[in-house]
Amino acid sequence: MPTHLITGAGSGIGAAVARRLLERGDEIVLLARDAGRAKELAALHPGARTLVGDLGNPDRLSWAFGQQPMPERLDSLLHIAGVVELGTVGDLTPKAWHFQLNANLVSPAELTRLLLPQLRVAQGHVVFVNSGAGLAAHAEWSAYAASKHGLKALADSLRHEEHGNGVRVTSVYPGRTASPMQAKVHRQEGKEYDPARWIDPESVATTILLALDLPRDAEINDLTVRPGR
Repeated sequence: MPTHLITGAGSGIGAAVARRLLERGDEIVLLARDAGRAKELAALHPGARTLVGDLGNPDRLSWAFGQQPMPERLDSLLHIAGVVELGTVGDLTPKAWHFQLNANLVSPAELTRLLLPQLRVAQGHVVFVNSGAGLAAHAEWSAYAASKHGLKALADSLRHEEHGNGVRVTSVYPGRTASPMQAKVHRQEGKEYDPARWIDPESVATTILLALDLPRDAEINDLTVRPGR
């Protein structure tokens, strides 16, 4: 059975992907920021394993992984977790910048670095769930968009570097998706949140599984997903 490591499995797209993979019999390992969160994720996704590491503190990920048993083989690494804090360039503090850059860019890079040996053995797949903000930046989205533009660069570089090792790399760029993060964005924008207006997380999960399940003779590099209504 293939083994997948998933970040952001507590809600939204990550939870949908975790459910779908478990339902078809795959093994999944869920990254949790602390032991308490690991228990919550294990209860939410019975049968999943957990691994503790805080994406808000990428400098400590290597140490944290050294204290826990790691998967010997990894068929995919699914970077789905993300954080957002809106604000103008004139108002955003270094703390807000570091908060988003660490979780959205530096930690995915460090996770990938630490797990590349297992991914190479399996000729696995790295999926970066990016954002429409990773392709275009708008007012008050500077820090988040910068982190996601950087994530695109990370994915593109990794694809070139690891192609010869048989590791596939896909970036998925969802538009606004009904999730707790989207509810937070609407609060920050001062707008009423109606989840029915936005993409269902299950639809984005379907695109991720499409990339994972593609036969080995092909690779999906980029997938852009937009609200259909």
